[in-house]
Amino acid sequence: MPGSLEGLKVIDLTSHLSGPYCAMVLADQGADVIKVERTGQGDDARNMPPFVNGQSAPFMLWNRNKRSVELDLKTDDGLRQCLELVQSADVFIENFKPGVAERLGLGYDALHEHNPALIYCSISGYGQTGPYSERGGFDLIMQGLSGLMAVNGPAEGEPFRLPIAISDVTAGLFGAVGILSALAARGKSGVGQQVDVSLLDSAISHGVYEAAGYFASNERPARLGQAHRGGSPYQMVETADRPIIFGASPQHLWRRFCEIVECEELMVDQRFKENADRVQHNTELMTLLQPKLRAKPSSYWLEALYAAGIPAGPVLSHDETFADPQVVAREMVVEVTHPTAGATRTLGTPVKLSGTPGGIFRPAPDLGQHNDEVLSSLAGQSKSSVNVGKG
Repeated sequence: MPGSLEGLKVIDLTSHLSGPYCAMVLADQGADVIKVERTGQGDDARNMPPFVNGQSAPFMLWNRNKRSVELDLKTDDGLRQCLELVQSADVFIENFKPGVAERLGLGYDALHEHNPALIYCSISGYGQTGPYSERGGFDLIMQGLSGLMAVNGPAEGEPFRLPIAISDVTAGLFGAVGILSALAARGKSGVGQQVDVSLLDSAISHGVYEAAGYFASNERPARLGQAHRGGSPYQMVETADRPIIFGASPQHLWRRFCEIVECEELMVDQRFKENADRVQHNTELMTLLQPKLRAKPSSYWLEALYAAGIPAGPVLSHDETFADPQVVAREMVVEVTHPTAGATRTLGTPVKLSGTPGGIFRPAPDLGQHNDEVLSSLAGQSKSSVNVGKG
């Protein structure tokens, strides 16, 4: 069954993570993504460990479902071929520092002139405007600037970095949302536009509780460790064998929880009467609850919480996560056969469409693997139809 984006042609002129992830989201839904890479070198992520038979495992994950073409954009022939690809494309994605694409002759204005219907997506550290726009930016830097790092970690001590590339992945997702939004607008006007996404804006967008609290009080959000800003009890707790997580902040769940742990007296304690009270006195509440929870194993508490309809779950490592029956049923681990690495596993797509489901249709490409099949389609186009001009 064809994917929902079948027939959509995307030119992916990106590297590392944010841009390739954006293109991957589209490719997973059936778009034909042509990854344009530097001749002889390719995307820098191809050199990122760990490796499987010489192939970068991270690169293979977020570049699946794409075709690879090698082009030297610093030559007239390479630039001309890229422009010819753009002429018949729907979407162009780049994640250079602002100004680099223009100097190559591949800026928004130049490509809009060649193809007025083109959706041009730019993903950068700081965006196309503002005093920092020409700076380079990586995920960890944005975690610091966005406030995310300042609120992550224990209440006392130094702030922690999030161990996931949250700015990169979110920028990729917002890039895909922007592209799909621009495609919807093009369906009405027939004209494309530029999508401008930054890692910094994307990181800031995660601080919804923190921003709401700051806007309401003008006070810096404090680090809370395992506690939650808006709900209590809602956090990781220790049991006799391993930690679990549960959420019982709504009042009806709070009452059920108190019955499970045989602490009915807490329901009438004024410190814990309502959710707002429990948030304010969360440390005191946990001091009272933890001895009870440590008395029995995680399996006992999880079974009781599930039976009571209280959201709960274990804290799993990745090997346990990928073996979990729910994860298996949702097909979030998919096996593909790479032309060099052989049989490998990749993540499934989290977007499930009932009529036009996406999926993993092909493994990540070898460098330049599709040069012949992609570039041969340009043979019929007149070279004079595309003017080469660098900024």
